[in-house]
Amino acid sequence: MESKRQIKSALISVYHKDNLENIVRKLNKSGIQIYSTGGTQNFINSIGIESISVESLTGYPSILGGRVKTLHPKIFGGILGRRDCEKDKEELSDYIIPEIDLVITDLYPFEKTVESNASADEIIEKIDIGGISLIRAAAKNYNDVVIISSIEQYGLLEEIIDNGAITTIEQRRMLASMAFNVSSSYDAAIFNYFNRDGLINAFKRDFTKVNELRYGENPHQKGYFYGDLDKMFDKLNGKELSYNNLIDIDAAINLINDFEEPTIAIIKHNNACGIASGDNIVKVWEKALAGDPISAFGGIIICNNNIDIDVANEINKIFFEILIAPNYTLEAIDLLKQKKNRIILKQKTNNSDKVQFRSALNGVLLQEIDLKKEISEDLKVVTRVTPNAREIEDLLFANKLVKHTKSNAIILVKDKQMIGSGMGQTSRVDALKQAINKAKAFKFTLEGAVMASDAFFPFADCVEIAHEVGIECVIHPGGSIRDEDSINYCNDNAMKMVITGFRHFKH
Repeated sequence: MESKRQIKSALISVYHKDNLENIVRKLNKSGIQIYSTGGTQNFINSIGIESISVESLTGYPSILGGRVKTLHPKIFGGILGRRDCEKDKEELSDYIIPEIDLVITDLYPFEKTVESNASADEIIEKIDIGGISLIRAAAKNYNDVVIISSIEQYGLLEEIIDNGAITTIEQRRMLASMAFNVSSSYDAAIFNYFNRDGLINAFKRDFTKVNELRYGENPHQKGYFYGDLDKMFDKLNGKELSYNNLIDIDAAINLINDFEEPTIAIIKHNNACGIASGDNIVKVWEKALAGDPISAFGGIIICNNNIDIDVANEINKIFFEILIAPNYTLEAIDLLKQKKNRIILKQKTNNSDKVQFRSALNGVLLQEIDLKKEISEDLKVVTRVTPNAREIEDLLFANKLVKHTKSNAIILVKDKQMIGSGMGQTSRVDALKQAINKAKAFKFTLEGAVMASDAFFPFADCVEIAHEVGIECVIHPGGSIRDEDSINYCNDNAMKMVITGFRHFKH
């Protein structure tokens, strides 16, 4: 079987006319017969090149407001007819169906129409029928037909035409693979639009933009990112982002999203090693760094406030890998760019997805993102003594932070500054001891501090240990059958405890 095929005829039916002129001129110059549909034919005619209309080939006009143009046996027979099958060839001859060797098409902009907040009727009309059918038919018959399914493939097509308009089976198979990638992505987008209420229990996500990373978590592992970072950030400076960078950046953004007041956090291995809030952003930075200046080395810094030269001067004094902020002054950028590998990101949008997923056991785990953010009205005081206004602020600050800290997690806070953290421990007591030790190591006074736990206390031991070092207020979800043990201890020792009713595990 001859694997090479000569392109002698082409069907062009495209929504986007960008960069089409050069393709059409090359096809015409090569003597390739062109068939085209309404708007595409008008474009081809406008550049002085003739083509045969699909309407004259099928004997039918475009009908139903353009919903039906190419859906006809004389089109699909010409695409699907097998060149090495005698019966197919006889039928094509009997029904006067011309062979179509090349199909150039694209799809209506369904996703962009959805993103534009268009009406339901407008969105439905952007569900492509003819285009997707042309793509599938031509890709199915890749043994004989070349399919160009998006404008990104025009460069490859130009090379093919320049080389005599002859293709190999390998080229056609590759283009068919690209075509089915286009069609599957399109179908996934349409399904997710219709299934936005989650009534159909199916998981379909499509990420067509891929970045090959230097490596995965470790140098011996390959790593890739599927997604569009350009929608999230403007990269103003620095080297390429790594696999671990991206995971830390995701953790940083999810954390900072829960804070409205000017806040700076320093992230290391998915956890905050320092974070503070306040009105003066320079002082906020100083307090965030003081939380753990050792771990801050080489960390990721994120701020929900613009970075000016004053705070840039202070941040510039330490080694960090990445800085993320909504904006920067020109003076600040000039200073921060002095180290060429330092990554500076201007954040354009927040994470907008409402679900998160990860691979596990040859399948996918999916859950809603934990968007619960407790406010003062959510807090249930369960002790005789009630926290004052300052303590409530610190309790809510600590509760936001513990939500974004690896379980088991304990966070110690004083004056909207994290002064101690214990995370990723197999025992909540160990997490608390770790947090206390860190606070003491950096010379923090625990008198008057508050403690947050990501889950309930099964015993009174944690509040006992906290009380011994001067902690007066505790926040946790509650829900243990032995909650009363902790509550009674607090009442006996004039401590204050509030319960949220919401657990915030982060495994």
